[in-house]
Amino acid sequence: MARVAIVGVGAIGGALTSFLWTAGGHEITLCTRRPLPRLTIETPQGTLHITTRNVTDPAHAEAVDWVLVATKTYDAAGAASWFPALCAKGAPVAVLQNGVEHRERFAPYISAERLLPVVIDCPAERTADDQFQVRGPARMTAEDTPLGRSFAELFRGSSAKLELTSDFITALWWKLCMNSVGALSALALKPSGVLREPAIERVARAMVAECAAVARAEGAHISESIGEEVLAVYRGHPADSKNSLLADRLAGRRMEWDARNGAIVRKGEKHGIDTPLNRMAAALLEVVEGERF
Repeated sequence: MARVAIVGVGAIGGALTSFLWTAGGHEITLCTRRPLPRLTIETPQGTLHITTRNVTDPAHAEAVDWVLVATKTYDAAGAASWFPALCAKGAPVAVLQNGVEHRERFAPYISAERLLPVVIDCPAERTADDQFQVRGPARMTAEDTPLGRSFAELFRGSSAKLELTSDFITALWWKLCMNSVGALSALALKPSGVLREPAIERVARAMVAECAAVARAEGAHISESIGEEVLAVYRGHPADSKNSLLADRLAGRRMEWDARNGAIVRKGEKHGIDTPLNRMAAALLEVVEGERF
C-alpha cells in the first residue's frame, strides 16, 4: 500500500484515481481547488463511485509516498505549491502532462532525481465537476529506472498498462506527434471524427511530419510512417471523442497549445527546422484564447 496524492483532478486525474482505486490498498488524496467529496467514474469495466480524502488548501496537506501531477501544463507553479507539504518526507513526483518539457517545467520546484516524467495516453473526459468517463484502455510509459519501476508498482492490478523503456525520448515525441493534430479539432470546434475528412487528413499528415522532423533532431526514433500511425489511432477513437484542447476551448478554459504546437515551434527553431503549420495552429489558438483571457 502507498499513500498517493493526485494534484489536479481533471480528465487524467480522474482516470488516475480510478486506476489507483481498482489497484486496491492505496490511500489516495485528491488535491483540488474545489471540494470533491465523491467521484463517479464511468469505465469500460463498469461505474466506480469513489470516496477518498480531498484537500483544497496546500497548508492542510500531509506527507505522502508519491505525488502524481495531472494539472494543465501552464499551471506548474500552482501544482508545485503542494510539494512542500506532500513531499516533506522525500516523496518523488510523477508528472503526467502533455508536451516534451516536463523536466524544464518543474526544474525550479523539485530536484531532478525525484522527478519522473510519464507519458499517458487515455481517452478520458470530465463530464461534470465530480463525474468522469474513461472511454478506452489507458497506456502509460515511463523511464526504466528504479523510480519508474516503483511508479509502475502503484498500478499493479489495475486495467492501466504501463511500459518501462530505455528510450523515453521517443515515447515523449511520439505522443507529441499525436497531440499536434489535436489543434485541428480545437480550431474546427469538432470532435475526433473531423480527422477522418480527407482534406483534414492531409493537413494532419503535414503537421505530424513537421513534429517528426523536430523529434528526430532531438534524438527520437520516429518512423517515416508516423503520419499514418497517428491517423490510425484517431480512427480507432469514437468519432465524438474530444481531446483536451477542444474540451477546454468549448468550456472557455485556457488551452495547452503552447506545450503542444508551441513546443514543436520552439524546438524546431533550436534546430533550424521550419514548422509553418504548427506555428499557424499555435498562433490561431493563442488569438482564440486571448479573446477570453
